Amino acid sequence: MTESQTETPTPSSRVSGIGRLLIAVYGVLALAATGRSFVQIASEFDDAPLAYSLSALAAVVYIVATLALIKRNTLWYRIAWATIGFELLGVLVVGTLSLVDPALFQHKTVWSVYGQGYGFVPLVLPLLGMWWLMRHPVARAALVSRA
Repeated sequence: MTESQTETPTPSSRVSGIGRLLIAVYGVLALAATGRSFVQIASEFDDAPLAYSLSALAAVVYIVATLALIKRNTLWYRIAWATIGFELLGVLVVGTLSLVDPALFQHKTVWSVYGQGYGFVPLVLPLLGMWWLMRHPVARAALVSRA
């Protein structure tokens, strides 16, 4: 084997190109969801505690997912999968419930109607995130570096 074949892939390989754009969108969504939930909880929490708590949960999920996509080790890779999977589940459950029983979500959350208030980005983003993680697995890079 040549020296270039035994080198570990560069740590920045997951955070370049489309990966950088994906992280930026997650970061913007994290800021938007955090700001929205903060205002909702501070000013109107008694009106819709479930909806506003879900907005705060979504904000935390987006913050952790953003950090997990930036970090480049096996633990953060797993955290990225967990948070993005949870995000997709949240969007699908809350989105469906907000259509089936609108009385549950009289006040909008980040995930209401599958993220309609955010241009459906909350619905599409976890699918792109999962696709990106599948294309850039940390485990495979770790196995290559051990060989």
